[in-house]
Amino acid sequence: MEIDIWSDIACPWCFIGLTRFQKALDGFEHRDEVSVRLRSYQLDPSLPDTFAGTEADYLATSKQMPKAQVEQMFEQVRAAGATEGLVLDFDRVQVANSRRAHRLLHAARVEDQQGDTMHRLKMALLKAHFTDGESTGDPEVLVRLAVEAGLEEDAARTAVGDGPVAEKLDQAVQNDINLAGQLGIQGVPFFVLANKYGISGAQPAETFDQALHQVWDELHPRVQPLAVPGLEGLDATGPSCGPDGCA
Repeated sequence: MEIDIWSDIACPWCFIGLTRFQKALDGFEHRDEVSVRLRSYQLDPSLPDTFAGTEADYLATSKQMPKAQVEQMFEQVRAAGATEGLVLDFDRVQVANSRRAHRLLHAARVEDQQGDTMHRLKMALLKAHFTDGESTGDPEVLVRLAVEAGLEEDAARTAVGDGPVAEKLDQAVQNDINLAGQLGIQGVPFFVLANKYGISGAQPAETFDQALHQVWDELHPRVQPLAVPGLEGLDATGPSCGPDGCA
């Protein structure tokens, strides 16, 4: 079963949603037969590489939200993150354009088609941004996080720099964003199961668990016993042969 997930580095609900989804996936009995692909999305492509202000300043300015409303929103998200063991420190967040980080994620996918390196890097980027107060727009921070996640340093530096490889990675980022638009995705995180079913937002792990089972069962239907009139109370299994012989 294939699953595509659109998310952004600068999205706290993506941090929470990916954590909840992974919890459900780790407990899914067919985990080894599920392929997950992380896809890029940018909530604000117009952001400069760095923003001289706090996350609260940015939201109050760009979204024209009262500071009190911003703080109330932060508290709600902090509480939700805490239920998943995540520390979200909005006072330390360094607002930055996430485009370079998305290029780096695609570079990780190129080196590791299974997506494990990409997933480790994505979670490291979210933690660096929301918990550790690091700038995910700083090339040196990005390279360090990428190497720690398992990406070769040369590949990481190429991805965050300039040149034809970086341009190709940037086009891959844009392709993900374009596909999101074609699918009608207007917010993240957004999960698409088996190229057919969409789940919007950081749903509870139980919801993801139910969705995994429902879609898996649809893709792998099993024959159901037929209830034959007149056989109530009798063994509906007739004579047959199996691996251990006939009966």
